[in-house]
Amino acid sequence: MNIVILIGRLTRDPELRYIPSSGNAVTNFDIAVDRSYQGSDGNKKTDFFKIQVWGKKAESCANYLAKGRLVAVKGSIQNRSYDTTEGEKRYITEIVAENVQFLEWGDKNKAPETNNTYEPEGLDSDGFRALDDADVPF
Repeated sequence: MNIVILIGRLTRDPELRYIPSSGNAVTNFDIAVDRSYQGSDGNKKTDFFKIQVWGKKAESCANYLAKGRLVAVKGSIQNRSYDTTEGEKRYITEIVAENVQFLEWGDKNKAPETNNTYEPEGLDSDGFRALDDADVPF
């Protein structure tokens, strides 16, 4: 069994290309996935994965994703190798995506926004809302 599911943010814009011999679309992008624990230095550790998407899904990824967008990827891990022009053998491990879910939507050219200043109204200094006796069901 070879199944991987990742949720992370794109570290660069997707690159779409077409295979000359077949005309098949392929899109490549990288995602950063935070680990669920911190290192000994107190900082979160992050892993980076190369993602490859084929066909219509590749075209959708190229059209709607951009650097910084949050995605969920389900696929399989594949290893491949190639020879450089200097004759060195290079190895690549990548995720070949079977499914990509866009977890953030919006204008592709606009960076994702975060609102860290939102504070609900009517809360006391401890962050609780006072209840009126008429609101209590008992």
